[in-house]
Amino acid sequence: MLVKGGTVIDPAQDLHAVRDVAIAAGRIAALDREIYEETAQTVIDAAGYLVTPGLIDLHVHVWWGVSHFGVEPDPTCLARGVTTVYDTGSSGADTFPGFKKYVIDASATRIKAFLHVSSQGLLTADVGELTDLRYADVDRAVRTCEAYRDDIIGVKIRMSKGLVGENGRECLNRACEIRDATGLPLMVHPNASPVSFDDMMDALQPGDIVTHCFHQSDTGILDDSGAVRPAARSAVEDGILFDVGHGQGSFVFDVAEAAMSQDFPPDTISSDLHVYNLNGPVYDLVTTVSKFLFLGLSLEEAIEKVTAAPARAMGVLGEIGTLRPGAKADMAILELKAGSFEFTDTRDRTRQAGQKLEAVSTIRAGRLYAPSAFED
Repeated sequence: MLVKGGTVIDPAQDLHAVRDVAIAAGRIAALDREIYEETAQTVIDAAGYLVTPGLIDLHVHVWWGVSHFGVEPDPTCLARGVTTVYDTGSSGADTFPGFKKYVIDASATRIKAFLHVSSQGLLTADVGELTDLRYADVDRAVRTCEAYRDDIIGVKIRMSKGLVGENGRECLNRACEIRDATGLPLMVHPNASPVSFDDMMDALQPGDIVTHCFHQSDTGILDDSGAVRPAARSAVEDGILFDVGHGQGSFVFDVAEAAMSQDFPPDTISSDLHVYNLNGPVYDLVTTVSKFLFLGLSLEEAIEKVTAAPARAMGVLGEIGTLRPGAKADMAILELKAGSFEFTDTRDRTRQAGQKLEAVSTIRAGRLYAPSAFED
């Protein structure tokens, strides 16, 4: 397969130029100014479009049919330029085997998982998953992580008061025990927690991830005066990553604008795509990326935060996250549209922007997928 004439943006190679990309045996075979069409069985004309590494969404919920959050990964992610997703805590030790068999192994989208501290994962919206400490079984979680090392790449905990009840401190301690026993990174959802922001940051280690970094609550990155907390800056210096995790209630323009004006951008951009935001305000990862173009990131910076940055954070840059020859042939073909576009945050606050990214087609492991292929 030859993808010809597109504007390649590959931040891992510091590349932004018109290039041809050749694919063979599911890998990038060549990247050059001109690769002759006669060498290819299939030619895709990408002139006028952006060609990027396959997008990586570090925070989604795709345990469809079991978790109340779950969406189907292929029509919601792969069809929209995303080749790799990280499901963050939809499954726990009791439910992960089914997630692997019926979703991970059955999907064209590459799926990796952060295992929830709660053995039940995210089954229902009616009961906080850690309000009963019997579900926070450290040994069971560790055994599951070890048994599925190829699929489970991290640990997830949601620290909101309604989800942990009176168990916030103990659940965080148990999450850290799982992290320490497995060597896997811990992702923390810090919103409206009974544990202070500073105390949560003190529990984290280099490589751990704070998601929902631009939410609005008293355990967010901003203090009461609107300044970025010293503990957040110290966490960055210590190698802790801050991820967007837009979601249904975790991205507020005012917070993002205040933080970024104080030189506190996110390390990675993720959607937290799930059933409650699929039809707005998230829609897909490229819409979330478009919001950060409005917020002042350059196109190269924004693409880096959904390609090289999450791949680097997960230790897989080179296999994915780049179009360097030898990498997996995962690619997004995007269009940067000009016009007037309205973007909405999770507090129904809107901004008018002059450009928006849209997915045209996706290549995953050398196979072409068009959005229309996923339509009913």
